Amino acid sequence: MSGSQNYINHVALVLDASSSMSHLSDKVVDVADRQIAYLARRSRELDQETRVTVYVFSNAVECVVYDKDVLRMPSLKQLYRAGGMTALLAATLKSQRELAQTAQLYGDHSFLTFVLTDGQENASHRCPDAPSRKPGELVAAVARMIETQEDNWTLAVLVPDQMGRREAMQCGFPKDNIAVWDATSTTGLEEAGQVIQEATEKFMVGRSKGIRGSRSVFSMNADALNEATIKAAGLAPLDPAQYRLVPVTRDAAIREWVVESGHAYRTGAAFYQLSKSEKIQARKQIAVLEHRTDRVYSGDEARTLLGLPDVEVRVKPDHNADFTIFVQSTSVNRKLAPSTRLLLML
Repeated sequence: MSGSQNYINHVALVLDASSSMSHLSDKVVDVADRQIAYLARRSRELDQETRVTVYVFSNAVECVVYDKDVLRMPSLKQLYRAGGMTALLAATLKSQRELAQTAQLYGDHSFLTFVLTDGQENASHRCPDAPSRKPGELVAAVARMIETQEDNWTLAVLVPDQMGRREAMQCGFPKDNIAVWDATSTTGLEEAGQVIQEATEKFMVGRSKGIRGSRSVFSMNADALNEATIKAAGLAPLDPAQYRLVPVTRDAAIREWVVESGHAYRTGAAFYQLSKSEKIQARKQIAVLEHRTDRVYSGDEARTLLGLPDVEVRVKPDHNADFTIFVQSTSVNRKLAPSTRLLLML
């Protein structure tokens, strides 16, 4: 029997342990432990082998767990202590450099790393794990590393603000592999843990379909929408007599706008245009509109094409010049945004 279908995931958490994280220490351990428990459950359910690595960083970078079977992982309670500065670049480089030495024999291996920080880089130029003492060279080294990683590598980062987002983009992180979290409270960290869990779910479900890596781990994969991928997914356009596209010109509840536009409202027949970050439930249908032709495609394959798993997941809309994404509404009060369109199935 060939080992080629044996999916092996190498998931790494690279956790900021600088002094400013001290007030969140207990919650960091709680969130990380729950993420590991979730990974263990989903690994069993999806029949995927998952191995976990954990790095903590402050003035220096320490690997506290290396490539350990997720079913045998200890709590991080004794392994996480906050104190010191923020060697973010050194931690990113060291984690990826060391994980790259992991054997990838007999199986379909994939690497997923989440870096979590509550501040900006301020210590890597003095860190013994950094390959350079010059901040500019360190930024360039991270960007070069990300650019040259193979397609089975996914590197994502959670930062505390827009400055952190800009710095992460300068370091070469794909824009849809960067998320902003509220680093001022345990609630913010709780929400960050949920974002990581949802991104991991999307990754693991994608793995079961043969996807090896992602440059849109925190985002809907709208750049996958094009004529070729729609054809390959087996999506056929709906008969134009089956639907209407209704412009939305003001703030309105969905049932109110359908009726005002001269149509009867039926639950599940109206689709709103995805225009902001939100949660999409597993049962919600997806439709995509091709701008050039006004053709509409829908079906289970549309969810798969966009990388949506069979569980509730938070997504944010990507820009796609050729297609618009619509989501089924089962609510009568769903607020519609002006300057969008409503897709109505007849």
